[in-house]
Amino acid sequence: MSTGPGADSAPAPHGHDTAAAPPGARRRNGMFASLGVRNYRLFFLGQAVSNVGTWMQRIAQDWLVLTLTGSSAAVGITTALQFLPMLFLGLYGGVLVDRLPKRPALLFSQSAMAVSSLFLAVLTLSGQVQVWHVYVAAFALGLAAVIENPARQSFVSELVRPDQLQNAVSLNSANFQSARLVGPAVAGLMITGVGTGWAFLANGLSFVAPLTGLLMMRSRELHPARRTPRGKGQLREGLRYVAGRPELTWTIVLVGFIGTFAFNFPVFLSAFADDVFHAGAGVYSLFNTLMAVGSLAGALLAARRGTARVRVLIAAAAGFGLLEIAASAAPELWMFSLLMVPLGIFGMTFNVTANTSIQMTTDPAMRGRVMALYMMVFLGGSPVGAPVVGWVTDVYGARTGLAAGGAVAALSAAAVGLVMARVGNLRLSLGWNGGHPRLRFVPRERREELAPVA
Repeated sequence: MSTGPGADSAPAPHGHDTAAAPPGARRRNGMFASLGVRNYRLFFLGQAVSNVGTWMQRIAQDWLVLTLTGSSAAVGITTALQFLPMLFLGLYGGVLVDRLPKRPALLFSQSAMAVSSLFLAVLTLSGQVQVWHVYVAAFALGLAAVIENPARQSFVSELVRPDQLQNAVSLNSANFQSARLVGPAVAGLMITGVGTGWAFLANGLSFVAPLTGLLMMRSRELHPARRTPRGKGQLREGLRYVAGRPELTWTIVLVGFIGTFAFNFPVFLSAFADDVFHAGAGVYSLFNTLMAVGSLAGALLAARRGTARVRVLIAAAAGFGLLEIAASAAPELWMFSLLMVPLGIFGMTFNVTANTSIQMTTDPAMRGRVMALYMMVFLGGSPVGAPVVGWVTDVYGARTGLAAGGAVAALSAAAVGLVMARVGNLRLSLGWNGGHPRLRFVPRERREELAPVA
């Protein structure tokens, strides 16, 4: 994503030559174009199975903690512990990912995640589980994610052609959100029918699919990025790289604010289901499922979109915040539930646009470190935000907690939008297109262009 005069289109990734794509490649691109690549298809299918298990575990884990403690703050602590390793070790994980081959790194980290889930399943099914066991399992998952997250994010660019990267990233998000439709519903049935332990077991076994897919890939069809040799100062080099590029810096700043304070849905939705509407795990799963419907729609729309645009990023962030404020004031269960759909659309549009723009404007040799910083800020902000949001929700109520998160999202979108416009020498323009108002960023006119000709 560029904040200069061409801000509405993202350039190709550094180090790639889009002209090298086969003739007619762009004409063949469509919503599901990346699935025509065998290695990406194996990756996609494996992740589809594993993502269902991941969502089952998320729902079961949050509900188990709420059942054991009766505290929204405890749910926030669990979320914090899961993302705490990313906060402190995420950048080092990115350095390692840039040095290591991505496929073996994923095989190792996803195997570790499977073991952690199976450990929690055994404790829960045996009736021995205590809340500190859940804390330990969440922390272990977080440790594995330090490697798994940047490796998985940057591995996508090794599976497809450069001109297919936008589509592949968007389909990954659609994949995750499709699983979000299935996972919470299955988790709700399991929790009420046979117990949370079976959801943990299902997640542990679901890792067989992505591990098998990784092993079946054809190495000769991969497009591996140049691996960074071991050396001193690589972490500082990655930070300097981001600091020298405002389009990366301010996107990550915006992601940080929203990820820390506005994306704490385990805290928000469990509190609304339990305290506001006095419902059970089924309604909590319903909230997540409806949000996933919107998120899936947002991801598929992003897959159709050709470029990552500045105005889409800022508008999605602002709309997401305003919808959270609106949802916090919803007086009835049905009204709150319906608002989950547009909330999912705006949230996923923001996520995909930010992720894609960062990947497409980053040098492949730096991608592991940059994506680690991105994920560290987005996910690692939860250890700070989740306990704070949980405390606000416990003390002042779920409505206040959700409204506060929405206000942070909307205000940060406005502030970062103004900064990016100034950095890119842009101004906000209100015009008309086909009889409808159109708001967009356009280049400022230079003073020398306005001066009279002598």
